[in-house]
Amino acid sequence: MTGPSSARSTGVLAGFIVACLGGGVLAGLATSNSVQTWYPQLAKPSWTPPGWLFAPVWTALYLMMAVAAWRVWRRIGWGWPHALFAIQLALNIAWSFSFFAARNPVVGMINIVALWCAIVATLIVFLRIDRISGALLVPYLLWVSFASALNAAIVAAN
Repeated sequence: MTGPSSARSTGVLAGFIVACLGGGVLAGLATSNSVQTWYPQLAKPSWTPPGWLFAPVWTALYLMMAVAAWRVWRRIGWGWPHALFAIQLALNIAWSFSFFAARNPVVGMINIVALWCAIVATLIVFLRIDRISGALLVPYLLWVSFASALNAAIVAAN
């Protein structure tokens, strides 16, 4: 690829940001009611983060995901790595619906395991294309690993 024009590149970056943050908005809509009513009633481990922490962490992670996908696009254009990226993003959104909207930590656990696997696959593929893109997904993998442990602890306690 010879390199996209500056305007096109900026537009694609904006598109990735909108897709990722838009996914976060959908996830937020799925959680909004349950996080106020159902979630506080669940038995949770002492290491559960405070509620205010989730929005800033997810915002940063979504922005890093968008930049990672954009950098891969700049290297290879559109391709199957972006399909893999879309799958993990869809699983990310689906987790909020399965855990919070459906109020089902067991289904959430199944979903988050699939999400974790999709993130690992995306990270490996991105890393092979652009090291920085792969590195940008590491905090996301770590956060979802932590969320997986939290989800498992909630399943066990409830």
